[in-house]
Amino acid sequence: MADRVKNQKFNTLFDWFDQGRDGYLDADDFQQMATLFTNLPGGHAPENEKALRGAFDRWWDLLVADSDSDGDGRLDRQEFIEVMESSVTAPENFEDAVLTIADAFMRIVDTNGDGSLSFDEYVRMYEGLGIDPAHSTDAFRRLDRNGDGSLSYDEFRTAIVEFYLSDDENAPGNWLLGPPS
Repeated sequence: MADRVKNQKFNTLFDWFDQGRDGYLDADDFQQMATLFTNLPGGHAPENEKALRGAFDRWWDLLVADSDSDGDGRLDRQEFIEVMESSVTAPENFEDAVLTIADAFMRIVDTNGDGSLSFDEYVRMYEGLGIDPAHSTDAFRRLDRNGDGSLSYDEFRTAIVEFYLSDDENAPGNWLLGPPS
């Protein structure tokens, strides 16, 4: 069960990251993802753009170093899923590869600077990242654990951690990119 849950999430992530829609991930896909993030309002602030681009570069370098056995500079779906499970989500890499992006991203999408995401900010985030906003209401409701109508920094970070690390098929963080597959 646990492997199936993570496999579904990493498949969703692969599809989202495959910006070239060619069935492979490469450095350009990761730069395009960084561009999606930095094109959001506030994303071009130097500290945010530098943090995001650097984190996406580190994530790509980690992926390639640990799984590109044929040296072609790209990963197929299975290579990606395997390296996500074995390396990217390992404690020594997760903070630098994933949570650095989440922290910079939170600064970007919190457009009013109150330290949380309102529903409107959350929907704009979905739209700006190319995620179907039709599911944003349900996702937001699930991620707003205390029901106060906003996602705090801690709630957002918890959702990120659950999406990447949780084996629980009912974890609210599984809704981060829309309904679980």
